[in-house]
Amino acid sequence: MSELSFDLHFADYGRSVALAGGLPVELTRDADVDEIVAHLDGLVLSGGADVEPAHYQAPPHENLGETEPERDPWEFALYSAARTKGIPVLAICRGFQLVNVAHGGTLNQHVELDEGAGHSQWDVDGRKTTHTVNCRSSSLTADVVGGSLEVNSLHHQTLANLGEGLIVGATASDGVVESFYTSDASVLAVQWHPELLPAPDPTFVWLVKAAIEVKD
Repeated sequence: MSELSFDLHFADYGRSVALAGGLPVELTRDADVDEIVAHLDGLVLSGGADVEPAHYQAPPHENLGETEPERDPWEFALYSAARTKGIPVLAICRGFQLVNVAHGGTLNQHVELDEGAGHSQWDVDGRKTTHTVNCRSSSLTADVVGGSLEVNSLHHQTLANLGEGLIVGATASDGVVESFYTSDASVLAVQWHPELLPAPDPTFVWLVKAAIEVKD
């Protein structure tokens, strides 16, 4: 039997878009990025493997997680095309980290479970909240999710240097950046996983509303 190839998608992302009133579309790498984005009104950059440290000129840490070398350039290209088109982007966990790198930022490649607010809590069901993030007043993040909220925490990497043109929207109790956004308020990035929290989650509601506004 010949070898088969297939794509896997976590259903929670598409379900969250649908429950927020949008029409979810799963993307494939087997098509031109510009052609894909030409048909989109918004973009979700999802969680997943670590971004290759070479993209921010750093050697790999001994505890670097799994990477997907072919995924990185594809998602950088998707993000660039989305920015050029001017559609809203919701970046989640890995997506949060990838957008920061796209803007010239860097990452802490590994944070232990018992450090700070306890970020890499993979031993806890992702549908349960584990710590509080505090939003900065007059920020896009606060406008979307409120002053503070309880979130899950499924990441072992954190933001080191903030990328150019990005604004911090929320932090954890240890000062780690948990959300940022662009000055034009068309990109919202969060380190937690809103697709696993009760729906419709306000971040997805923001994405759908922003997509409708751009389309109109």
